[in-house]
Amino acid sequence: MKKLSHKRSLLWLNYKKNKAIYWMALPVILYFLVFKYLPMYGAIIAFKDYSVGKGIWGSDWVGLQHFRDFFQSYYFWRILKNTLLLSFYQLLFGFPAPILLALLLNELRHEIFKRTVQTISYIPHFISIVVICGMIVDFSSRDGLFNTIIGYFGGQSSALLSDPANFRTIYTASSIWQELGFSSIIYLAALSGINPELYDAANVDGASRLRQVWHITLPGIIPMIMILLILRIGGLMEIGFEKIILLYNPNVYDTADVISTFVYRKGISESAEFSYTTAVGLFQSVINFTLLIGANRLSKVISNTKLF
Repeated sequence: MKKLSHKRSLLWLNYKKNKAIYWMALPVILYFLVFKYLPMYGAIIAFKDYSVGKGIWGSDWVGLQHFRDFFQSYYFWRILKNTLLLSFYQLLFGFPAPILLALLLNELRHEIFKRTVQTISYIPHFISIVVICGMIVDFSSRDGLFNTIIGYFGGQSSALLSDPANFRTIYTASSIWQELGFSSIIYLAALSGINPELYDAANVDGASRLRQVWHITLPGIIPMIMILLILRIGGLMEIGFEKIILLYNPNVYDTADVISTFVYRKGISESAEFSYTTAVGLFQSVINFTLLIGANRLSKVISNTKLF
């Protein structure tokens, strides 16, 4: 009892000391409660045969039937494979790209050139995804920019987005181009926190620029890299449906259809299978949560950095 009373006293003292911070955090906490946690209540329809007329509690329980239907369906392995491959390609090529850009920008000494490169690389992030996809569709058409370049090197023109073999390459490359510059900002911020005296000492010792990057710069931003890597792995099953829906067509479903687009089609556009698609979404969330926990523990073992 005394221990509990002591903890309450410490909590009250902490509140009085940091009152302004607690009040500043209140809107954020309310946002997560209202828009992130309360909607989880709706996940219960994954275990019911949901009917709009009967409501959530009035609908009949079906247990794990929707999960069994999904695991035994023709689409299960296709969308699981496509989701994992697209995420893996983005992790393999998209994750290190902003780190390399930040390292290169950090080595530039001409400020005007550096700011010009930064501005140009940040712009694609602020362009609407609809405009970005419109540009990709136009450039990938038979008489588009990509086919003009292919023709210049002796290749034959084709409708690139109608070929299943091209979809993953186009999706991954365009995503890297769109987010490369903006994602490098957080690494540039981490680089600015490295003590300049370390570089001065390295110069006195005669270390080359490459050795300084390897022994000072990279170790200085490793904690940030690991945290972002954990978050990326935690979202490995999370591929947004907006861009894919704007780019794909029935000809490329074999390589382009992912869990989120499948849920969108089954839940909204083609049919209203709310319980079934909720079960699919819940399966996706459980896998993501498991990956996040695993990546966090692995990071703790390897680099002594963790999120929680």
